[in-house]
Amino acid sequence: MKHRKARTILLTFAFFALALCTGCGKEYQHISHEEAEHMMETCPDCVVVDVRRQDEYDKKHIAGAILVPIEDIREGKLDALPDKNQTLLLYCWTGRRSEDSAELLSSYGYKNVYEFGGLVDWTGKTESGNTSGDS
Repeated sequence: MKHRKARTILLTFAFFALALCTGCGKEYQHISHEEAEHMMETCPDCVVVDVRRQDEYDKKHIAGAILVPIEDIREGKLDALPDKNQTLLLYCWTGRRSEDSAELLSSYGYKNVYEFGGLVDWTGKTESGNTSGDS
């Protein structure tokens, strides 16, 4: 009887520990566009990372963003992101690839990864081709 009670208590504790672990394992943060824009303005060392394809980046991207396609991230081609402690702000078109990329980068040991969704809803400064400006 004592073993049954101890087992019940242990299982109850395990259940509550799992229930309280909302977001456990998620080593990156999802932030709003407003928070991302504020970080871009106030954090000179932040790196804005576009995880789309080259052709998408060439059409339109956030001003100052670098291109590291999700395919490169999946393959571990991360020469453009050598500092695992640097603050990274990730986006794509709708947010799906940036979320996947943030998860991957976190699993590779990057410590300060922020994902803010997609360019489709972005109202800040953008660039296209080789010219800068507001779009």
